[in-house]
Parts: sequence; C-alpha cells; structure tokens
Amino acid sequence: MAVMVDVPDKANVFGVNVSVTDYAEAASVIVERGVQRQSFGVSALAVHGLITATQEDEFRDVVNSIDLVTPDGQPVRWAMNFFHGAGLPDAVSGPELTWEVLEAAEAADVGVYLFGSTEETAQGFADEIVRRHPNIRICGVQPDRFRDATPEEDAGDISRINASGAGIVLVGRGCPRQERWVAAHVGKVDAALLAVGAAFDFGAGNLSRPPEWVRRYGLHWAYRLAEEPGRLWKRYLKTNSLFLAKFVQATPKAMLARVAGRRGR
Repeated sequence: MAVMVDVPDKANVFGVNVSVTDYAEAASVIVERGVQRQSFGVSALAVHGLITATQEDEFRDVVNSIDLVTPDGQPVRWAMNFFHGAGLPDAVSGPELTWEVLEAAEAADVGVYLFGSTEETAQGFADEIVRRHPNIRICGVQPDRFRDATPEEDAGDISRINASGAGIVLVGRGCPRQERWVAAHVGKVDAALLAVGAAFDFGAGNLSRPPEWVRRYGLHWAYRLAEEPGRLWKRYLKTNSLFLAKFVQATPKAMLARVAGRRGR
C-alpha cells in the first residue's frame, strides 16, 4: 500500500487550530484520502469563521475537530507567520483550493459529489467543473435544504453519497453550517469532505474573483464588500475589528516570548 502524505501540523491562532500548509500539500492530502475513500474533514477557514470560533466554544470545538483547516485569507496567514513563524508564502483559500483539488481528482480518477447551495448554483458549478475538467467524474449534485435535515433525511444523504462512489464531497453551505456538517459526518461518509463555501458561487459565476494583487494584500474582504455591501458590511465591520483587536492584544506576549527565546540561546 502506498504511503499517504501526512496531515500537516496545526498552529494555534487565538485558540483555533489552523493547519500549516500550502495549496499543493493540502490538495495532495485531500486527493489521497479521496482515492482511499477515507472519511476526512477539511475546512478553508477565513477571518469570519476564525472569529466566530473564538466567540463560540461549541463552534471552536467543531473547527478544532476537523482534520485539515487551511488558512483562508491573508490575515490568517499573517497571524500564523507572525505568532508561529510558519513561513507560509500564501493563504490557502477555499475557491482556489477547490480547483487544485478538482484538477488532481481528475488525474487520479476520484469521483466528486457536490453538496449544498441552491439547485441553480450547484448545477452551474457542476457544469463549470466539467467544462474545465471534461474527464472528471461528477457522482452527484445535491442542493441544500437550507434547514437541518431530519434524522431520516440525513441517513438518506449519507447512504446516497456513499453509494455514489465519490471520494471527495464539496460542501457549500456557508460558514458555520458547513463546518458543523463536515465535523458531524466524518466517520459516516466515506470520502474527504471539504467545506468550501463561496467556491460554489464563484464556480457558478455568481461572484467574480478579485485580482491577484487584491488577494495578496489581504483586501479580498473589500472586494467582496463592494459586490455585496448590504449583506456583508456588518459581518466585516465586526469580524475584521475583532481580528485586529485580538492580533494587537496577542502581540506583546509574542514579542516577549521571542526576546526570552533569544536570551535562552
């Protein structure tokens, strides 16, 4: 049996454990689990999800139980590099990671299942996947109910996904619902489960991807805010402010630890 890529270590960011990884490594880990149809949880966690986890103990436990949690967004990467010396050259966002995974899944002949969003968006995303990767196997497309499933419905979902033969499930239910679903279904669904949120809307063409320089300088939030001001302004005002406050609060302790470390050498 081939030796699989190890799951990356995690770094604690304000009490939330985020994986020290890049696109290539994360995609390799995911697709290798998909080949084996190993139940495995993945989340691309942006500032919104990170701050929500710092405020809600239950959600923090959910996120910390997920096997691979990528730093989705430059602020999360900056925090990992500053506080832990992670040396990450880039963030690992859900939409970009999704396409990396899909390319590798096509090459490895791993089936993919789409779970979430509206029927129109999910099908539009599936159509775009096939357009870009004509040899990929789409094993199923299941829109979100936009409510909690009954026990009977949930059992049917699990049975349907497992019977489809998919090794990778892309979950687009929005944060924090998608992380809760992934965490609750590890060990039940025989696949790598990826909470990738906005990847569905970007893939279906509902939202446009910002330019590279916007993402590089951590201004993705501003680009999204310009597109959806009515829906996002309160979220970004709250989460960005709290992230900055936590960063500033944690900085003196980190600096003292560095000084102490130098003196101890």
